[in-house]
Amino acid sequence: MVYQAITYDVTDNICVITLNRPDKMNALTAQMRAEITDAMGHAETDGARVIVLTGAGNAFCSGQDLGDASVGGLDLERGLRDEYNPMLRAISDHSLPVISAVNGAAAGAGANLALAADVVIAAESAYFLQAFTRIGLIPDAGGTYWLPRNMGGAKAMGAALFADKITARQADDWGMIWECVSDEEFEARWRSRAEHLAKGPTRAFQLTKRAIREAWDNSLDGQLANEAKLQGKAGRSRDFMEGVVAFLEKRPAHFEGR
Repeated sequence: MVYQAITYDVTDNICVITLNRPDKMNALTAQMRAEITDAMGHAETDGARVIVLTGAGNAFCSGQDLGDASVGGLDLERGLRDEYNPMLRAISDHSLPVISAVNGAAAGAGANLALAADVVIAAESAYFLQAFTRIGLIPDAGGTYWLPRNMGGAKAMGAALFADKITARQADDWGMIWECVSDEEFEARWRSRAEHLAKGPTRAFQLTKRAIREAWDNSLDGQLANEAKLQGKAGRSRDFMEGVVAFLEKRPAHFEGR
C-alpha cells in the first residue's frame, strides 16, 4: 500500500507511524484507518521491535473527519465494525510494544486511538477529550473499554458525560496515561523510551503484554497458572540466557529480541 494519510518509517528497529493530515488536525478518514491497519501489520516484518504512533503538526488526532465521504450514509455501526475495530485490534493486539506519543489534541476517536496503545506519553500542552456527547453520541473506538480500566469508573463516567477537556497533566495524575512531559522534552522523551524498548528483550515484552491483558479475565489461580506457563516460555528465550550471563558478568545485557 502507498500511504497518503500517514507516514511510515522503520529505523533502528523503531517503527514510527505518523498521522499526516495536519491541516485537518489529523482527523480520521476511511483511508487513514486502512493505512494505519496496514502499517501495523508490516512493522514487525520490516524489523521493528517497537511501534510509535504520533501526529504531524500541532494535533495528535481530532477524531472522525465528519466531512469524509465514507460517513455520508451515517451508518456508524458499520463504520465501527468494519473500519475502526480492525484498526484498534491491530494496535491493541500487536505483539510488539506500542507507544502513543500524543503531541497535541486527542479528541473523540482520536483520544481512544491513543489509549489503544500499551503506553501513552503526552506533551504537557496536549489534551484528551471524549467529545461524543457534544454531538449526541456515546464514546466509541474503545473508549468505554479503556477509560474505566485506566482511570476508574468515576473519572471515566465524568469524562464521558461532561465531555470536558482532560489536560495531559490531569491524565497523568489520574492514571489515564503513562506520563506527561514538558513540550520541550517531549520528542526526546518518547524517542528514548522507544529506543529502550527497541533494544530490550522483545520476547519478554510480548509475553508481558499477553499476561497483563489476560489477567482481566482470570481468577487469581488462573492467572498464577498463566504466569507459570508464560514464564516457562520466556525462560527458554535467548534473551533470558543473555540476561543471566550479563548479570553474572556485571555488564549490560545485549538483547537480540529472541
